[in-house]
Amino acid sequence: MEHSTETPIDDEDNDELHITLLIWIMVAVLVITALVSLFVFVFKKGKPDNKEDMVGLLASESDITDYEDLCRQHVASKKSEMVDGASGKIITIGDAEQVTEGLDSVATSWSHEPVTADMDISTCHVVLSYMEDHLKNKDRLMKEWEALLRYKVDRSSGLVASRAVNIRLNRYSDTFPYDHNRVVLTTSPTNDNDYINASYIYDHNPRNPMYIATQGPIPNTKAHFWQMVWEQKIATVVMLARLKENDVAVCALYWPEKKGKECYGDFEVTLVSEHNWCDDYVVRNFYLRNIKNQETRTVTQFQYLSWPDMGIPKDTKNFLEFRRKINRSYHGQGCPVIIHCNDGAGRAGTYILIDMTLKRLSKGTKEIDIAATIEHLRDQRISMVKTKVQFEFALSSIAEEVNDILNALK
Repeated sequence: MEHSTETPIDDEDNDELHITLLIWIMVAVLVITALVSLFVFVFKKGKPDNKEDMVGLLASESDITDYEDLCRQHVASKKSEMVDGASGKIITIGDAEQVTEGLDSVATSWSHEPVTADMDISTCHVVLSYMEDHLKNKDRLMKEWEALLRYKVDRSSGLVASRAVNIRLNRYSDTFPYDHNRVVLTTSPTNDNDYINASYIYDHNPRNPMYIATQGPIPNTKAHFWQMVWEQKIATVVMLARLKENDVAVCALYWPEKKGKECYGDFEVTLVSEHNWCDDYVVRNFYLRNIKNQETRTVTQFQYLSWPDMGIPKDTKNFLEFRRKINRSYHGQGCPVIIHCNDGAGRAGTYILIDMTLKRLSKGTKEIDIAATIEHLRDQRISMVKTKVQFEFALSSIAEEVNDILNALK
């Protein structure tokens, strides 16, 4: 009788095989369930409750999808930081003209931006003593201002700005960037000119500029402006002028006025939303696309509306609130902030003077010399802080902010 050479399958081995198959089936079911749940979650999460509020009436569904993919997290952070602190409503794009030229009819309520107590009490007292001495001693103030008028910059060459091809790119002939710290645009095969009327402004480290001071764009420099925004990786723009002042155009409209988008050279700009926080300023969010490589970014613009040329803001408190909102939004993104008015010198220089001084104080600096700081700024751009009243406004604004910080520390 022949014996079979096959090895019989043991019942125990058969049970182990069944268990193994069962485990694999359960794992497959769990994976499929997880993928389906993730898909449903992402679909629901990515679809805003109100598309008009989320993207300010973008032109098409594809724009909404692109915006959500790129900007959802950015805009959510802006809302949590600004809407929680100020109950401003989003104004639809159709109201852009009204918002730009007259805000009385659409002004919304807003709440106080809290002062950050980032100085010690002794520093606050030193600063307030310095400011009080200057503001009360008018003779001393006048002497310091007269000395500033006589101040001469060592490295003041503006040869590039004075070239014939570049003169038409300057709003004013007497306000231009110096050669040693001008912003240089990347040239293209169709345009070999790298000039824009803009200057890097730094505090201590020339390799790490804190600001870019620039003129308000003119009709033929809108594309240059957005090219600079892109190349310098700008996330925040501060505009300190209206488009028209005393019936004179002081800045070209360099963003889409109504719903949809507009192209400026190689860059497509979509106005996503406008927030009118009070009568004094507006906050806009832009969606910026590089047409050449299809890369996309977001840019936030803060426009202050009640600061006349050669003058000062009508309300110091609101101006300081404006500055706090900018700094709260910025969060040190590792790139400069663009500051512009009409010429990028008077109002822009005054804003930079105030912001730079307060930032120095917040880092523990106890020595303060506003006149010396103005000289430092004028080494980098012509005519920074143009008038004596702007000099005094800087002193009083710094004093008010430090006094508010001192009160917060008590």
